[in-house]
Amino acid sequence: MTIYDRQFINGVWREGRGASVLSNYDPLTGELLYTYKSAGLEDLNDAYAAAEAAQREWAPLLPNEKQAYLERLIEAIRFYKEEIYDLLEHEVGSFISKSDFEYTTCIEFVRECISFPHMMEGKILPSITPGKDNYVFKEPKGVIGVIAPWNVPLVLAMRSVVPAIATGNAVVLKPSSDTPGSAFLLGKIFEHAGFPRGLINVIAGKGSEIGDAMITHPIPSLISFTGSTEVGRHIGELATERLKDVSLELGGNNAMLVLEDADIERAAAAAAFGAFFNQGQVCMALNRVIALKPVYEDFVSALVEAVKRLPAGKLSDPKTFIGPMINRTQVESVEKLVRETIDAGATVALQGRTEGNIIHPWIFSDVTMDMPAAAKEVFGPVCCVIKAGDEDEAVELANTCEHGLSGSVFTRDRYRGIQVARRIRTGMVHVNDQSINDEPHVMFGGEKASGIGRFNGKWVVDKFTTDRWISVQREYRF
Repeated sequence: MTIYDRQFINGVWREGRGASVLSNYDPLTGELLYTYKSAGLEDLNDAYAAAEAAQREWAPLLPNEKQAYLERLIEAIRFYKEEIYDLLEHEVGSFISKSDFEYTTCIEFVRECISFPHMMEGKILPSITPGKDNYVFKEPKGVIGVIAPWNVPLVLAMRSVVPAIATGNAVVLKPSSDTPGSAFLLGKIFEHAGFPRGLINVIAGKGSEIGDAMITHPIPSLISFTGSTEVGRHIGELATERLKDVSLELGGNNAMLVLEDADIERAAAAAAFGAFFNQGQVCMALNRVIALKPVYEDFVSALVEAVKRLPAGKLSDPKTFIGPMINRTQVESVEKLVRETIDAGATVALQGRTEGNIIHPWIFSDVTMDMPAAAKEVFGPVCCVIKAGDEDEAVELANTCEHGLSGSVFTRDRYRGIQVARRIRTGMVHVNDQSINDEPHVMFGGEKASGIGRFNGKWVVDKFTTDRWISVQREYRF
């Protein structure tokens, strides 16, 4: 695997100037991949200064000039395909189909963003003042700080970085310390595509050294963060104190509702994917399935059988679906939640087991909302099945949660599915599908403790730009 032990600042690869030496490990084997010097405050200052200078030169470029860069970016992603797959396997613990998803979705995001330079639309508005013309211009925010997570590191970085660049901004990207290579590889991809120096900068370091400063630094006007609700609240507080805008995509405790007329086998197959894709380490993963009483037992049995068929094996085997957790800390956190849920009285419908950093799936039945694995975001391969007496109770149970990111409803009556979905207080609900969905042209975002703001399409264009009013007085008023 390629060693990524240098920071990428103003187009130069240089050693970090922080106080710490950080280590990057393979989640499956525990092997030390490499060490690198952490970024420090000097690196952060240099990165933001470089971004500010580059943005002033980038923003005025014609739309077709920006689009040409983005087209070259697609070719650069394709050029580094083999390295992308290698990195995702050894740094993230991704199996082939998950790497396929990240690779193809990154390209899809860039394709969608190619249209963004032409979406910087303004307006001419009438005036109530004689002789005045009103113009509203859509302009870039300036410099955007992007903080990316470890679970789907390429996609969840690109989801912010590419729209920011396409709308005329510059970026400083900070990855999770568990997956620094993903962000450094993105820096290399942008460099290969020939983007101007300083337009994208990548720094990796300890949160205790540069985490808060990434938010409070005077240069960025917006912080885009994907990660836990706890950290998102802290970022929101720091940004609000300084009147900075934020885009926060946070945790989820997502529910699938299985109504009495659902196709049980289809619902179980969807739930198996939605609960256990990437070992449940996805903000949109299904924590809970709420099945109505007439189909509850049949659904539990069908889900257990569907999950038993999920293959484990080598990450390089295209059939493998079960892979490792990101690190030992995450393994221990999930194991603790499993023990607490059993102690609270849940029935073990499918017993998992731990092998190194691999946790095989757990399914609990007879679960109530006060049990730990139902009340909290698990972020691991654990699924709770909850019984509801009727549709109203199912909706109430789905909403009995501080999170509101994604969700699912299974029913043969598709119109009913839409009506039920609209009663669930989440940003996204998918009828007759599982909860993990993301399309670059469709809005993405949550409600309540799951975040603020919207990604994708025209929604992210609006988020990453600002509107300015400029008026012209054709006839002097004074």
